[in-house]
Amino acid sequence: MDELIEKAIKLAKDYLKNSYSPYSGVKVASVAITSSGEMFTGVNVENSSYGLSMCAERVAIFKAVSEGHRDIKTVVIVSNRDGFTYPCGACLQVMSEFNVETVVVTSPNGEVRVHKLGELLPMPFKLK
Repeated sequence: MDELIEKAIKLAKDYLKNSYSPYSGVKVASVAITSSGEMFTGVNVENSSYGLSMCAERVAIFKAVSEGHRDIKTVVIVSNRDGFTYPCGACLQVMSEFNVETVVVTSPNGEVRVHKLGELLPMPFKLK
């Protein structure tokens, strides 16, 4: 596995503790990696009005974008939930907007799956 992805997985695992998930108990952390190798972290933030909650993937991507990066190539996702935690449709659509190429999901026992975004979102919505 790529050294950069290994570093991002470790970073995401370190950030799981920052998840605010008092309702579901599901902690998710994500790292958005730019084409230059810069990393931006995010965690899920729940709200008692569920629709106002935010996924870790979008937090990481929005952090990168707010710092001037629109060249996000990889998104890494870790969770405390058994099995693999895949991104929701909203997160996949945001990934498509910023041309993410690779999505890496992990399980708590260390398994890693690497996907091309097109596998997870084969028909993204585009205005262009």
